[in-house]
Amino acid sequence: MPGPEITAKQVKELRDKTGAGMMDCKRALAEADGDMEKAVRHLREKGLAKAKKRQERTADQGIIESYLHIGKQIGSMVEINCETDFVARNEEFLELAHVVALQVAACNPAYLDRELVPADIVEAEKEIYRARCKAEGKPEKVWDRIVNGMLEKYYQEVCLLEQPFVKDPSLTVAELVTQASATLGEKIEIRRFSRFQVGQKRD
Repeated sequence: MPGPEITAKQVKELRDKTGAGMMDCKRALAEADGDMEKAVRHLREKGLAKAKKRQERTADQGIIESYLHIGKQIGSMVEINCETDFVARNEEFLELAHVVALQVAACNPAYLDRELVPADIVEAEKEIYRARCKAEGKPEKVWDRIVNGMLEKYYQEVCLLEQPFVKDPSLTVAELVTQASATLGEKIEIRRFSRFQVGQKRD
């Protein structure tokens, strides 16, 4: 028995939501029997799988984007890389670079990802959390679980890739980059960033 007819309006809506190609959207809707949420999930899963394969490739093109906050008291610079100069000039790639620079200015991350957080900093944070558990009278057998949960929140605050995206907190910055990679068909990565604030000393 044939499924529901897929309309051009549905295809356009799915394409606007995911950035996927028209035929991919049409196939995803057909496989999901017209269910928009299922089709979005299907395309995202497919895109994420392809994006993971791209991580083995080399991204040595890209741009350096800057952002200056209103009032010119806070600014940021970020280097974002891709595989080809063609994608580096793509409007969606340029927009990604802009919003990541905005993220850095607004949320002040200290590190790119958790692997770059020094071990002594992590241990110091754990000690603070353990002391808090003790002061609050938590049973010692649950300290590790509580400490790990607090550490995850710490990473979300200080690591750019793990921060909730300032324009859509349902996404992390890492997921935002992965979605762009899936849409543009190339490996995309944030290489480095820097944030400046008037009157603030730099390490």
